[in-house]
Amino acid sequence: MGIGDKIVNKAEELGGKAKEAAGDLTDNERLEAEGKADQAAAKAKQAGENVKEAGRDVADGVKDVFN
Repeated sequence: MGIGDKIVNKAEELGGKAKEAAGDLTDNERLEAEGKADQAAAKAKQAGENVKEAGRDVADGVKDVFN
């Protein structure tokens, strides 16, 4: 995962937290739910990137064993 991806995902997560807080303060359940959904989406993207990175690490380890 590149640093740019990490920054984008973290910004999306923080935006979701802000939306959730704003929805909570204004008793706007829809806005609060959107914020939670935004956070979940950002965390899912981060998890997917972590899996890809781990796969690359395993592939590199296998290459090192056979070289």
